[in-house]
Amino acid sequence: MEPAAESDAEMLGAPDPDLAATMGFSGFGKKARTFDLEAMFEQTRRTAVERSRKVLEAREKEMEEQAEKEFRSPCTDSSASASSAAGAGPVLTKREETCSGSEDSSDEEFTGASRQSQASAQGPAEDTDDEDDEFIGPPLPPGFKDSDDDNDDDTEEEENNPVKKIPDSHEITLQHGTKTVSALGLDPSGARLITGGYDYDVKFWDFAGMDASLQAFRSLQPCECHQIKSLQYSSTGDVILVVSGNSQAKVLDRDGFPVMECIKGDQYIVDMTNTKGHTAMLNSGCWHPKIKEEFLTCSNDGTVRTWDVNNEKKHKSVFKPRSVQGKRVIPTTCTYSRDGKLIAAACQDGSIQIWDRNMSVHTKFHCRQAHAPGTDTSCLTFSYDGTVLASRGGDDTLKMWDIRQFKMPLKSAERLPSFFPMTDCCFSPDDKILVTGTSVKKGGGSGKLFFFYRETFEKLYEIEVTDASVVRCLWHPKLNQIMVGTGNGLAKVYYDPVKSQRGAKLCVVKTKRKERQAETLTQDYIITPHALPMFREPRQRSTRKQLEKDRLDPMKSHKPEPPVAGPGRGGRVGTHGGTLSSYIVKNIALDKTDDSNPREAILRHAKEAEENPYWVAPAYAKTQPKTVFAEVEPEDDETDKPEWKKRKI
Repeated sequence: MEPAAESDAEMLGAPDPDLAATMGFSGFGKKARTFDLEAMFEQTRRTAVERSRKVLEAREKEMEEQAEKEFRSPCTDSSASASSAAGAGPVLTKREETCSGSEDSSDEEFTGASRQSQASAQGPAEDTDDEDDEFIGPPLPPGFKDSDDDNDDDTEEEENNPVKKIPDSHEITLQHGTKTVSALGLDPSGARLITGGYDYDVKFWDFAGMDASLQAFRSLQPCECHQIKSLQYSSTGDVILVVSGNSQAKVLDRDGFPVMECIKGDQYIVDMTNTKGHTAMLNSGCWHPKIKEEFLTCSNDGTVRTWDVNNEKKHKSVFKPRSVQGKRVIPTTCTYSRDGKLIAAACQDGSIQIWDRNMSVHTKFHCRQAHAPGTDTSCLTFSYDGTVLASRGGDDTLKMWDIRQFKMPLKSAERLPSFFPMTDCCFSPDDKILVTGTSVKKGGGSGKLFFFYRETFEKLYEIEVTDASVVRCLWHPKLNQIMVGTGNGLAKVYYDPVKSQRGAKLCVVKTKRKERQAETLTQDYIITPHALPMFREPRQRSTRKQLEKDRLDPMKSHKPEPPVAGPGRGGRVGTHGGTLSSYIVKNIALDKTDDSNPREAILRHAKEAEENPYWVAPAYAKTQPKTVFAEVEPEDDETDKPEWKKRKI
């Protein structure tokens, strides 16, 4: 052992007595154990060398056996054997010479055995890579397919058949009301759905909070007695744009509380640019896809305006669509492009006009005869790639446009009836399918949802929704679920348990909650936590437990017997009715005397009062004078008297 190690061992074995007394272990008196580190390292090294030698011997033996097998095969595999011999060392040099003549003829011919021998002849790093690639574990049973292979097959089928991408295997129905559901909105995460209708109501549905009873958690009327035209969540999902039949759009937060209301313009100003807001009924509105504070509205005053949530006193900019003659024309719907750089509006003269968001004077693209003049184009929507615009016309058509060649539509579908000014169309999440709904008259069949293939515009599929018109449709990209608003007050959600995510799948699996009895409080309770004990009121208690006990009591929980109708039975007298008047008629004798003359009514009781005095007469029996009443003269006597003698009434 070196001197340094010895000094360390001496320090460990013989500690300083003062230090030991200070640390509190001076009484042990035992010497610390010493270790020979060099001997330990030498033993470890020998063990490692021996183990490595055994591993190398086993590997060389395995390589020799492999080379033996190769040389038993025909000499066409000489190139492979040469590579294996290079790894095997001097053991295979003689056998190399025996087959060296055939190397030139078979340079590029490899069989399965030769590839295996090449792999085995290379270094140990490559061996470990091959072992990683090999299957580990027991062999698979016959007929077993890997799940990845199944998924690949399914995706190939879906690519070949777009109908399989439509999630329509299951549906749920949300009862909004009895009138048309004219607006639908889903937040970006797909957690909440809002519906608005012709009954002025806006209802909030929370998929995660609903159970199988499918009840809305909030209902309100944000615009009083105006029909709801459009509802949409912002790009962040924290606020909601409400467009109704009045001239002022509203913004609500996620729980339905008002955030801002647009100002109303001056309807006596001719130039709509100089007014601060809309002066006529709104038709549509939507949020900017990138800027969360900006939204867009269009109105019957012939303008399209952009707004900022933080400034409700005035619009940001005004776009005024014009007809061919340069006259004012009413926009029926409006939307942003997917990147938010373009603003598109469809007008009542059948035109579609598109502006640059930063230039409000002249249109960037326009098509004058996109749809029939005089009809309300109900929807404009851009594809997810931003190059294609779809329009749903009031002339019963669905058209698809390339805004770079805006004179003629790319594709068109006809005979799609639309009776509502907000009938929707939308693209599928993969941008390959276009969806729209159709309207029907009452008793005229079922409203349908049609799916068109974008490339060829052939009808892929249709869903019979209900016996009323299909007004709104929405295909959410994250949930992969289709929401539909109908003309009879229903909001339907179509989904597929495999292809869809969350949404309706969360609420259908929850059982309905048990209805609990309303917990009533016995008395009003004032909470005074810092009052003295003598002034503190007893703790507020609910009567629910008492009601449960009363329910178990047969006397208290006895159902009262219903009133007897008709003749009496079971010892009970039959009543003539259940009203107060029938009770009075039954228990009190009817008095049909005429009390129109008060004097006659009093004198009617005079004879009885004289014969049987009870109240006043006995007290004044001795002092009461004889009553004298005036005699009533007949009216005929007064007719002979002169006018000045007649009694004046």
